[in-house]
Parts: sequence; structure tokens; C-alpha cells
Amino acid sequence: MSRPELNRRRFLMGLGAGAGLALAGCAPRMGAMSSSAATAPQGWGATEAFLQNYIAGKSLPGAMAAIGRGMEAPVYLTAGTRTAAGTTPVGPDTIWRIYSMTKPVTGMAAMILIDDGRLTLDQDIGEILPEWANPMVMTDPENSLDARPAAGPITVRHLLTHSAGLGYSIMGPPPLRAAILAAGLSGGVVSRDPRVGMAMSGGAPVAEPPASIAEFSRRAAELPLIADPGSVWAYSMSLEILSRVIEVAAGMPYAEFLRTRMFAPLGMNDTFFQVPAAKRAQLTDNHVVYEGRTMNVDPAATSIYLDEPPIPFGGGGLASSAHDYDRFLTMLLGYGAIGDARVMSERTARIGMSDLLPAGIDKSRMYAPSGFGAGGAVASAPETGGTEGQPAGSFGWGGAAGTAAWVDFENNMRVSGYIQLMGAENGDFRPGFTRAVYEDLTQ
Repeated sequence: MSRPELNRRRFLMGLGAGAGLALAGCAPRMGAMSSSAATAPQGWGATEAFLQNYIAGKSLPGAMAAIGRGMEAPVYLTAGTRTAAGTTPVGPDTIWRIYSMTKPVTGMAAMILIDDGRLTLDQDIGEILPEWANPMVMTDPENSLDARPAAGPITVRHLLTHSAGLGYSIMGPPPLRAAILAAGLSGGVVSRDPRVGMAMSGGAPVAEPPASIAEFSRRAAELPLIADPGSVWAYSMSLEILSRVIEVAAGMPYAEFLRTRMFAPLGMNDTFFQVPAAKRAQLTDNHVVYEGRTMNVDPAATSIYLDEPPIPFGGGGLASSAHDYDRFLTMLLGYGAIGDARVMSERTARIGMSDLLPAGIDKSRMYAPSGFGAGGAVASAPETGGTEGQPAGSFGWGGAAGTAAWVDFENNMRVSGYIQLMGAENGDFRPGFTRAVYEDLTQ
């Protein structure tokens, strides 16, 4: 059988919400649904059924969810196995590629430094990163890189909320996207298979990635912006630039800052940019659907996540477990703390989960007219599609492989869901999962 080329458009759709291909379908392990640490009074039958039906319909090996109330232990709902070839059920310590669910982590890391007094929301990042002192803006974004001086500086607020005017390797005006790829400024890693990289780039040449966040920032600063800072919401590589701001302001490497100021205090021991060899057995496979068949593009046993990444991607580089990400969400629901483990003040946490978008910003590029806080969306109403029907004020974000997570202050709960399926075919997971959760909640 010949090895088909991945269709770039189908592969890339859904990335914005980051060994060879196994052509055999990944048969799900049926009858492996379980729940544990149950603390909520109602059952979660609709959510359990959704997860089970989802992996059966998509031929995925496994899925799971973590749902918790207040500071109580979560309920873990699990379906299937970590890998199609294995028999180990998914569980709280299973490691998932969370891609853009990294963004709220980076956003809250910046809020910690704001709490420390080392950053301010409306600080010009050019004061911290000299290469950003004089940003330029494209004059004809669809056709050329010609640019003029920006109307104002890029601020920390802009980076937190995708309002800096930056581009992204997976979307945006063609001239800028080509330049981003030529500069090696991708937002993360997916597979060792070169065809996956070609699918993501559309066949465009991709330079060697920068070897440090500092170099990433310098290369990005040489490219023009899509629009003046603060004028347009545009999904972007802003959280990668923010990770460089964080390490300069903190005086330590970005990954070390996360470990010492967030992961260790919160007990997040299975969250990594590089999954250690000792944790290999906890890792899942990652998949795409091509011509109706589910294919394994990053087998756990040889995953690219076992390698040290070019940089610790602040916008899409983390792998984490349901247990660990629930700890992060519990901290958010606790306004900066879990018990005695406080990582930021209540005031700062509340600010980070509020709508930080500049006044009058153009939201036409947003997935829904919600607000946006420190790396995640703030639901403005239950019917807004970008936040998938969550109550107003809920805060969270999703990842390119279908993961989703949020805190719901109206119901004093936190929710996260996990699959490993890239591209447009995962677009029905987040809304279906959310509907099932709130169906159960009303029973």
C-alpha cells in the first residue's frame, strides 16, 4: 500500500482552537469506562457515554475527563487505553499532548510576575526585549511584507490576549506566514514523520528552529505585524514571545520558572516540555484522520515528545496529565491557591481571568465574541461558540489535539477533557463534551 500524502488544509483546520504513519485504524478498547475519586452528588452518565461513543466513532484508543467541585478531589472518567497496541487503561497519570492549553499556563506565569511587581500589564515589552522597541506593521498584509512604523508599542497585555498584531505559523496572511516558516518560528512539535511537517507548512521551506527563546524572539522581531498593537484580536505566537519576557523578568529560564513557581508548589509532577524516559509508559499516541482512516502520527514508544524540544514553546509545548492540569485549574478556581500552596494573590488571579482585551478591539477574527484574559478565553454568554456554551465568566482554552479545559465560577467547578486527534476531525469533541457535562450537571 502506498503511503498517502496528508492533506494540509484538513490537517491544519482545528490546530488554532500546533516514525512513519500507521495506516491501520486504531481500534478502541471498549468496555474500559471507569470513574474514581467521585465527590459530586450527581452522576456523569452523559459524559461517560460521550467519551465512550467518541473513541468508538473516531477509532481512537482512549479518552478521559476530570471534573471537580471547589477544592474537592476530581472525578476521573476514563474510556479505553493509552495506546491502540497496549492494554493499560487511561488514568489520572496518563500524559497527553495539551498543545495550546499551554497558553493559560504561560499567561498565569506572567501574572505571577505581575504579582511580584516585576512586570505590569501595560508595560512596553521593548523595555525588556530591546528587539521589540520599534515594531513595524504590514501595509498590505495579503500581498507583501511592506511595512510602516506601528502606532504604539506592544505591551504585556497585548501578548496575553493575542492583540499584539503578531502572526502564527499555522494561519494568517500568506506573505507573513511564509516568512514565519522561513524563519523557523513554529509553535510546537507534532511528529517525526517529515510528511506531517510538510502538511503543516504546505510544502513551504522551513528553516532550522531557533535554539533558544531569546533567538526565537529576535527572529520574530525582524518580521512585521499584521496590525497595530491593541487594534485586532489575531491568534498568534504571542505566548512564545511572552515566555521570553518571563525569563528575562524572572532572571531564570522559562521552563525553570514554571517548575519552581507553579508546577512544584501545585504538585504537578507529570507536566513537561520533554517527557522523561522514565515516564514513557504514561504517554499516549497522537492521531490524524486521513481519507476516513485514523492514523498514528506520533506513537508513544517513539514520540517526538521524548526528545528535548528546540525551545520550551510557551504557546503549545507542554504535555501533561489529567491530574496535573486539574491541579492548575483548582489553583485558578481557588483564585491563586490550593490550600496553603499560593502561587499568586487572589486579586492578581481575578485580573488574569478577567477580560483584558483593549477597549474597542476588532474581534472579527475571534472564534466567538468572547472576552480574553491571560492566555485563555473568558465566556461572555452561554451561547458563544468559542467557549462552547460555558456559563458567563468561565475561563479556559483548548489544545490542537482536541483537549479542552476551563474553570466555571458560576457552578464552582473545573472541567478538563482529553483525546489525541489533530485537525478538523476533532472539532466536534469540545462542544459535544461540554454539552454532556452540563447535561449531567442539570440532572
